[in-house]
Amino acid sequence: MGKKGIETLVGLFVLLGLCAFAFLALKAANLGSFSSSGATYALTARFDNIGGLKARAPVRSAGVVVGRVKSISLDPQTFQGVVEMDIDQRFQFPKDSAAKILTSGLLGDQYIGLEPGGDDQNLKSGDIVAQTQSAVVLENLIGQFMTGKAAEAGSGATAPGAAP
Repeated sequence: MGKKGIETLVGLFVLLGLCAFAFLALKAANLGSFSSSGATYALTARFDNIGGLKARAPVRSAGVVVGRVKSISLDPQTFQGVVEMDIDQRFQFPKDSAAKILTSGLLGDQYIGLEPGGDDQNLKSGDIVAQTQSAVVLENLIGQFMTGKAAEAGSGATAPGAAP
């Protein structure tokens, strides 16, 4: 194999590496899903705490991606996080559906989980999801756990079945 053949192979290898890097960058930025049909409708939800939710985060129902977070803002009157979502037109949810901010795994990315209700009427473009559950902040849970243990230790209480 001559010098020109080796240079060609090295060039192809570098090009393949650049394509792999671009693919990973798109996946990391949540831009890797090109299969969107384009027909969506907008929903809004208000949360007391959105945690680490980001724009372009997935909206899932039963583990299936049914939409994306369009934007996140703060309502200056109520000081709640306002999340606008684009939901694929193929998926229709009842008016009494609930939106929760959930986490993939223990420390993974956050997403919105839509739980369908039982109402006969469906949500339509521009509607507000009334039932919401804010993000669970791990630091708050640890703080509550530690405060509870400190109060338990301060009161001299022992666990059931433990020797005094």
